[in-house]
Amino acid sequence: MTLPAGWHARRPTPDDVPAILAVVHAADTFAIGYPDFDAEDVRGALTAPNVDPDRDSWVVTDPDGTLVAWAILQNETGTGREFVDVFVDPDRGASVRAPLLARQLDRVAGRAAERGLSAMTVRCPACPPERRWAAELTDAGFGFVKRYQLMRRSLAGVPGEPPAPPPGVTVRPLRPGDEAELRDFHRIYDTAFRDTPDYEPVGYDRWRARIKSDPAWDEWFLAEVDGQPAGVLQSSDQALDRNEGWVRVLAVLPGQRRRGVGAALLNHAFARYVEKGRESVGLGVDLANPTAPLSLYRSVGLREVRWVDMYELVVPAAGV
Repeated sequence: MTLPAGWHARRPTPDDVPAILAVVHAADTFAIGYPDFDAEDVRGALTAPNVDPDRDSWVVTDPDGTLVAWAILQNETGTGREFVDVFVDPDRGASVRAPLLARQLDRVAGRAAERGLSAMTVRCPACPPERRWAAELTDAGFGFVKRYQLMRRSLAGVPGEPPAPPPGVTVRPLRPGDEAELRDFHRIYDTAFRDTPDYEPVGYDRWRARIKSDPAWDEWFLAEVDGQPAGVLQSSDQALDRNEGWVRVLAVLPGQRRRGVGAALLNHAFARYVEKGRESVGLGVDLANPTAPLSLYRSVGLREVRWVDMYELVVPAAGV
């Protein structure tokens, strides 16, 4: 699939970051109503593990020379499925989204061959306003695989002290300097998600290496039941530009579920966000997760605000 006459595709350079960010902001505003990326996110995507921008990314300029589209592959672990994002300025670049997708699928086929695989699975997201994009994914052979639900609540009126947890349950901030406690955190996270269909296990050393050097450790929590580690909560700074706390991970061991551990962890996180002056809190829910506790999230005031659909395609390796 070719680009329109006068349009050009090339590999991105570090100097393109501001123009790429402008495209991503326009794409995000159209898809979800607000920008959800910053310049460091762009740089991070271009320098992420298992990404070579000279092979795995494209930008497109229109006949005026304006950058209007950016495509990037993602696969932090270097194993399992690939993720493709194709961002376009909705007013100027919509016509090049499908051609860029075709180029990225060719690259996935090449990456599969390089890894000695017969095929690789690739996924692409689509938000409700992106009806044309969803149709283009379907035309390319993708099928709907699952939906992610975003939930959010205002923190207005939430006290700075969390309510008392159920008897036997205690919650405290994680001690990041305690190696054994970090291993407990990872063990609980890993065990809790083993019954999730799409979960790709990551060993402790790789998990630890992926944590940025200075996260807000005071927003990470460990819950115990009768003195034994039972659940964990990890926050993220991905929504700070909206002054929003973000729950990235909530995990409770299977044998400790339905005992109030999850709600206690969430209440402690909410109180910490209030203490820091955050105005709201959000999180994402994989609705394909058999343990996705929507009733738990609703019980602490979170409400559904939007969703993202995920589409999937199996791409044969080049030469197969």
